[in-house]
Amino acid sequence: MSRITNVAAIQTSFSADMQENIGKAAALVREAAKSEAHVILLPELFQGLYFCTHQDDKWFSLAYPAELHPCVTELQKVAKDCGVVLPVSIFEKAGPEYYNSVVMIDDTGGIMGVYRKTHIPDGPGYQEKYYFKPGNTGFKVWNTRFGNIGVGICWDQWFPEAARAMTLKGADFLFYPTAIGAEPYDDTLDTSPIWQRVMQGHAVANAIPVIAANRIGTENANGSEQTFYGSSFIAGQNGELMQSFGKQEDGALIQGFDLEALQKYRAVWGFFRDRRPEMYGDLARPSE
Repeated sequence: MSRITNVAAIQTSFSADMQENIGKAAALVREAAKSEAHVILLPELFQGLYFCTHQDDKWFSLAYPAELHPCVTELQKVAKDCGVVLPVSIFEKAGPEYYNSVVMIDDTGGIMGVYRKTHIPDGPGYQEKYYFKPGNTGFKVWNTRFGNIGVGICWDQWFPEAARAMTLKGADFLFYPTAIGAEPYDDTLDTSPIWQRVMQGHAVANAIPVIAANRIGTENANGSEQTFYGSSFIAGQNGELMQSFGKQEDGALIQGFDLEALQKYRAVWGFFRDRRPEMYGDLARPSE
């Protein structure tokens, strides 16, 4: 008997008003749930504008403890009402420390745990090291009613080690909430094709579906504009783009997967049968 899980990626724009963004996110989640989505992914830091374009200490006031964050408390109600699983991206305050985190909410509205972004970028337009401490949770996989869910956050999606670690922990799906777009140092550079391809490669190498949700629109959080290129997608276990948005579309992508078929596919390819961990010591050593 097949067991179908319907995954969804939401793509939309956001404003500086947190409550407005939460309301918009909740409405899109409810709409996706009506279309029978079971696990629904929102973009990275959807609570407001992407503030990491420059360094400004005013933004620290928007961080909350994970269990008290307004995005979490409001979407717990939505998850329970709709019976869906929600990885919720937040700016987390943990004592004196600040993280870029995902809170996993299950279909009863309960908090399953927190993942803190492992890889923190630091470059023009993406100065996240000023705001976020590198994550200390390790890569996590949550056993939900709709399958085992692994979540990385934006810059994590460029690292094959993160995808492999989550798959080794038993993930059935990899989800990546994202905020990415224009590169301020080169306004002719469009990284959206390689952004998609690197995650399609994770799907192929790990025989696992990959779901990425990005924001859209032009924002001005710190006195200069940043345009986000959308291009959210759902890739199958063979890397094929099964659903994808363009750079301005608004809404939810929804795709169903048969969990039993996914497991058989992965076994047939033998990537995990033929691994040689004893030969991979160099991968864990710092580069010289």
